[in-house]
Parts: sequence; structure tokens; C-alpha cells
Amino acid sequence: MHSLSRRLLVSVSVPLVLFFGLTIAVLDSSFRELSDRTLRDLLEAQMVALIAAAEPQEDGAVVPLERSLDSRLATPGSGLYAQIRVPGSEMAWRSPSTAGAFVDFGPPLAPGENRFSRTVLPDGTRIAIASRGIAFEDEAQTSQNLTFSVATSMEPYEEQLWRFRRRLFGWFTGLTFLLLTTLGVLLRWVLTPVRRLEREINAVESGERETLGDGYPRELAGVASNLNTLLIGERRRVARYRDTLGNLAHSLKTPLAVMRSSLGAAPPAVRAALDQEIDRMTGIIEHQLKRAASGGALLGQTPVEVAPVATELRAALLKVYGRKDLSLELAIAPGAQFVGDRDDFTEMLGNLLDNACKWCRSRVRVSVSNVETPAGRRELHLVVEDDGPGISAEDRARVLERGVRADEKVPGHGLGLAMVRDTVELYGGSLQLETSELGGARVSLRLPGGLVPSAPRSAR
Repeated sequence: MHSLSRRLLVSVSVPLVLFFGLTIAVLDSSFRELSDRTLRDLLEAQMVALIAAAEPQEDGAVVPLERSLDSRLATPGSGLYAQIRVPGSEMAWRSPSTAGAFVDFGPPLAPGENRFSRTVLPDGTRIAIASRGIAFEDEAQTSQNLTFSVATSMEPYEEQLWRFRRRLFGWFTGLTFLLLTTLGVLLRWVLTPVRRLEREINAVESGERETLGDGYPRELAGVASNLNTLLIGERRRVARYRDTLGNLAHSLKTPLAVMRSSLGAAPPAVRAALDQEIDRMTGIIEHQLKRAASGGALLGQTPVEVAPVATELRAALLKVYGRKDLSLELAIAPGAQFVGDRDDFTEMLGNLLDNACKWCRSRVRVSVSNVETPAGRRELHLVVEDDGPGISAEDRARVLERGVRADEKVPGHGLGLAMVRDTVELYGGSLQLETSELGGARVSLRLPGGLVPSAPRSAR
């Protein structure tokens, strides 16, 4: 339900299906009432015909004239049945169609009484029965109470009802599908500018373009214009910050140089101590200015290809640590990119590789891939592993602090991992220290990424 078009389609289709379902139920009820009324009218017509055809006999019985009746009453199993019954007497007339049907027409009725009922025959056939009580007078003005009954099979009516229901359901199903398809096409057409805006924002995030395009509808034109203003303003502010910080760095160099030159008359021990502190101040200022100037990932920033940077660092470190029998493996997915500043990425990867080469026995492995998160964003996964002594669990949080080293005997300032952590946090990423399958440390970074690759490639 994260899709706006899907949400709109569902929000419209659910009431539409409910409305059509209610319409089907109302039409089905109306048709059943009409069928029931038609069935009663048919039985009423057969009843009138039966009463009109009834003729008294010399023995007191009443028998209808067959030529005046429906021919189906003379056919066994036709589905139409009739009976004339004299209350309190076994004398009764039944139509030949009742032969073998075992139809129970119900009890005799008093004159003027009417009865309509449904029952099921032993063979499972459902029938409807209409009965009427009549005070019948013959030519001698002799009156007797008779019960006329007519029954008909409901199978034709039930078949007609189910045929109507199938057609009704089929038509409404087709109509629902047609309306939802039309609605889906219209929603796709209406939401085309929104999808275009989404694509262009993704392109800006991945560095494929710097600003959003023009030609949006009135409802989205203001959003696109404001986003472009925000993007351009952000780049201008970052550029102004970098220029200001560059000027600040340049202006600080002169006082430090003056301080260094003023130490010429100082004792050697004092001069050495102050020189060391001035060097430290210079390094801290350069690092903090560089960190502040980078500003993290900018929208519309050109992605950095990972493979060339890693290859350059690999070649340089193999020369620096040439005295070791070092194997530095690169497994970089094709098209893997980092969305951010190239110098920041070079510094992060360089510090990690330098630490790994410094502590490893003979093997360092770098794995890089771009993956797509469930939220639809792309991340760069960078893993640096070595086969050295590793970092114990209790030291993992401590070594990320500035100026702290796991082993004080090894030369260094303890700034490498702390600088990497600071830069990763600046880009909104994450850093994890774990134990590698190689036996040493495993440093895993998650950073803003670019293209999602197809297959990795390796280098040794």
C-alpha cells in the first residue's frame, strides 16, 4: 500500500465491488419475487381452469372434462398435477400425471380457504402446491365442499433463476473488470507526472541529474520549482562554506608560521615540544576544515566510481608494504558507486586499507556491492577484512575514539578509525566492527550508493 495509484485503485474498487454486490442482491431478490408471482399466477390460472372444467357425476363424484384441461395433466411425470378432493370421503379425482409421483396435496380446506405451499417429492423434485376450498353446487342445487389442488414442478423456475443469476453475475463481473481496468488506465495517465517527479528525484539522489525538469502540471509545478530552488541554494551554501573555510585555513597558516619562526631563540627541548604541538594543531585544523567543507552527500552530486579509487589505493599500498608477502584482494561489483565526495571516500577506504595492511599477516580482502533497501534507496556496502589478530569485543567501541589505539606499541596516532567513523556518520551511514572469516578484523560500512550491479568481479 505504499503506492499512491494502488491506494487510489483499491479505495475506489472496494466501494465499487460493494455497490455492484448490493445491486446484484437487489436484482436477484426482485427477480425471485417476480418468479414467485408468476408461479402463483400460473397455478391460479390452472386452478380456475380446473374449477371451470369440473362436472358432477351420477355417483356424486366431481370429475373435470379432460378436453378442457392442460394436456400435461394427462401425461405422467409432466410436472403439472391436479386433484379434486371431497372432505371426509375417499372419493377424489387425481390427474393421470400423478401416477408414480406420490404427490401429497395437503389436507382438505373449508370453503373460501386458500393455501399455497412447497414440498419435496420422494425423488427430490421440489413442487409448489395451490389449494382452494369450494362449496360446489350441482344442477339439483345440492352443495358439497370440495378442495381443488394444483401442483407444478419448480425445476423450470429454479433453472430460469440460476440462469438469470449466472448471467447477472457474469455481466457484473465483466463490467467491474472493465471499469477497474479503465480506472487503472486513467489513474496511470493522471499519475504520470507524479511518477516522472519520482524518477527525477531518484535521478537527482543518484547524481544522474542536478535539478528537476520543467513542464509539470499546476498542482506539481510549485513542488518542482521549490525543490529546484532548494537544490541550487544548498549547492551555493556549500560552495560558500568551502570558500570561507578555505580562507580561514589560509589565514591560520600565517600565525602558525610566525609562531614556528619565533621559536628560533628558544632552547632545543622547548622548541621541539612546541614544534610538535604546532604540527598537531595544523593537522587538527586541516582535518576539521576538510570535514566541515565536505558537508556529506549532496543531492545531485556526481557518483564516485569505486573500482578506480580502490585500484589506485591497492597499487599504492602494495608498494608501501612491499616488505610483506601481501595479498590484497578486490571484489568490486561492476558499476558500484558512492554518492558523495571523492576525497572523503578515498580517505575512508585508504584508512581502512592502511589499517588492514598494517595489522594483517599476509591477506587483505575488500568487498564492495550496491544493494537496494526495502525503502527503495540504494546503499553501498563496503567490507574490509584481514587475517591479523583482529579487534577484541571489549576494544571495538574504544578504538573508534579519537587518539585511541588497540596496541600502543604499533606506530600511529589512533585517528584512522575515528576519522572513518566521523565521515560515515556525516553521510548518514553506519560502521560495524566484527570478526572476519579470515581470522582478523572485519570492518563493514553502509554508505549512500549508486547503481545496483549485476555480478561481482575480483582482482588480486
